[in-house]
Amino acid sequence: MSRPPYETPGEADLAAVSEQLGRTARGVIGIAARAADGSPAVVATAPRLPDGSPFPTFYYLCHPEAVAAASRLEAAGVMVEYNELLAEDDEVRARYRLAHEQYIEDRSQAGDVPELAGVSAGGMPTRVKCLHALIGHALAAGPGVNPIGDLALERTGWR
Repeated sequence: MSRPPYETPGEADLAAVSEQLGRTARGVIGIAARAADGSPAVVATAPRLPDGSPFPTFYYLCHPEAVAAASRLEAAGVMVEYNELLAEDDEVRARYRLAHEQYIEDRSQAGDVPELAGVSAGGMPTRVKCLHALIGHALAAGPGVNPIGDLALERTGWR
């Protein structure tokens, strides 16, 4: 098994994430991406929360500016455009499926939760459902892994 795709959070990181979310952060096991100022942008979340419930969104977008940027894209209806792209472009569709598989592999390093078998986030691998999740994945995995996340992140202008 390779190294976890995130860095272990310190107390200051957990406090910052809780402040960003406006509530106590739950199940945070890592910082998967940071903003230019070093603040957490994406957290890695345990696939099973402390209360025992399964949590499929391994890469959780937490930076308020990034969250707002994703929300603006969703409100503008960009998901329709990206779903059409998936339906029309074989290469993007194949790369999106690979992104789905990589997401599941990353999460599996944090634990096996049978209820989440085959489930990733954001609508992967067949549709675009949540740009927050896809942008979070793009930031955590880096450019070239999630084609829809990359497109959405670029369109936000955030980073």
